[in-house]
Formats: sequence, structure tokens, C-alpha cells
Amino acid sequence: MAEYLKVVMVEPHKAPYVTEIEDELSALQRAVGGYIEVVGNGDGTLIVCNEEGKLEGLEGNRRIHDGMSIIAGTFFVVGEDGEDFRSLTESEVTRYMDRFKNPEDISQDEVESDMGITFYSM
Repeated sequence: MAEYLKVVMVEPHKAPYVTEIEDELSALQRAVGGYIEVVGNGDGTLIVCNEEGKLEGLEGNRRIHDGMSIIAGTFFVVGEDGEDFRSLTESEVTRYMDRFKNPEDISQDEVESDMGITFYSM
């Protein structure tokens, strides 16, 4: 029997919505349109997005980490359970529905300028 994860799905230019995704790699990849990349939120939740979204020229979706990074393409928020994913709690659903409620206009230039690696010297 398949296990499903309750997530908040966020698509470019749309309001977020709650849905369920099968907890299987191929289903997770279909949800974001490619290989998955996991980004921690620091609160027991994760953003799962398309690893190559910026390289593929996907539309900018939302700014994260106080506007320091841009997610390109569709992504979803899911709970973290060690090495595994878990369904979001009701309070997490509420938090991320509110956090991503307003679609953002992000230019392709902004997306492209957010690509790459930054090295900091000490």
C-alpha cells in the first residue's frame, strides 16, 4: 500500500495549495518536474524543488531565506523526519500557506543572477 505525504504545493504565479504526494522518488520528481533538491527551512520542514530548475530556465517562483535565494519552478514544503519525509502538521500547513500566499514576480535576470556558487574567504 502506498504512503502519501501531506504537503503545501507552490507553483509560479499561483496561490499555494495543500495536496498529497506519494512518498516515492518518481512521484516526488514528477511533482517538481525533474530531479529533486532538498532545502532545509531550519524548523523541521523542507522545501523540495527541481534541482536543475534555474539551469532549465524555469520561471522564478518565490524568494526564500529572507530574499537571499530564489526557487525556480514548482516546489513543495514537506516535513522532515531524520532521513525521511513526513506529512506536514496542521500548524506547518498554516505557516507555509501564509508564508507563500502571495505569488511573486521574479524576472529571468533575477533567477539567472541567483545561479552559481559563492565562496567566502576567512
